[in-house]
Amino acid sequence: MLSRTADNLFWMCRYTERAENTARMLDVNLQMSLLPQDARTREGSWLGVLRISELQGLYQSKHAAISPRDVLEYMVRDPENPSSIYTCMRAARENARAVRGSLTTEVWETYNTTWLELLKHLHTGLLDRNPGEFFEWVKFRSHLARGVTIGTMLEDEALYFLRIGMYLERADNTARMLDVKFHERSAESAGAAAVQSEFYRWSALLSSVSGLEIYRKVYRDVITPDRVAELLILHGDMPRSLLASMRAVADDLARVSNRRSTETERRVGMLCAELQYGRVEDILKSGLHQYLDRFLERINDLGNRISQDFLVPLSA
Repeated sequence: MLSRTADNLFWMCRYTERAENTARMLDVNLQMSLLPQDARTREGSWLGVLRISELQGLYQSKHAAISPRDVLEYMVRDPENPSSIYTCMRAARENARAVRGSLTTEVWETYNTTWLELLKHLHTGLLDRNPGEFFEWVKFRSHLARGVTIGTMLEDEALYFLRIGMYLERADNTARMLDVKFHERSAESAGAAAVQSEFYRWSALLSSVSGLEIYRKVYRDVITPDRVAELLILHGDMPRSLLASMRAVADDLARVSNRRSTETERRVGMLCAELQYGRVEDILKSGLHQYLDRFLERINDLGNRISQDFLVPLSA
């Protein structure tokens, strides 16, 4: 497969996954903002949304204060924000258009229709009238694109590169969300209010990765931070866990293996092994933030190496 085609496929799916993750994060944060909380807690919650995507500096260069309305506008509509839903869906559609010949008609029509419907929803004010409905629409279109892709694409290199992009983005997002939520917890003062809010915080985090029901099935007990970390990092049966995502990357990377990718496959394999045989007690003892920070560095390294091994060089 031509590297240009592989690059478009890789980023097409990665941008779609990023748009869905952004919608999940904003939806849960919006629901949490409806709970009783002081102004400092509310501002910290929306600031966390920006920190997850490393957009705090860019946001503050355009807005004087942190407000729910401004953050929503910035994360949904702003064409200058590289992680806004608008930017991600536009990029996904453009990448799909560039490789239309490698996609089935159903996949192309799904991406094209999603983009056209997004423009309509933003023009008619759905985000302002009912933001929850808008975020559900974004998640539904991502699910639809994923289902149509799996259901109609030939199992060849095109599909493998699509999935590699999706699972790399998913692992990156799960790690960022977990890191920010634990940071918020450590920064919060102790007391009855803090204890009360902790349940809602971890419930919200689990909901943002469709993990609340899975948590209840696995642990059948109250929600605790340590178990949330274990589920989202080390539980291979959890679809959005770090282990499940990296296993999928390793499997598809092996299917597109070439002479240059040996070192990349070795690094993915080492990361999978560490996740598979790791223990949450050891991770927490050594420092969760340090662990997740190192994981994100390795994810970024893998993305760069995959680009060098298969895709268009970063300097191109």
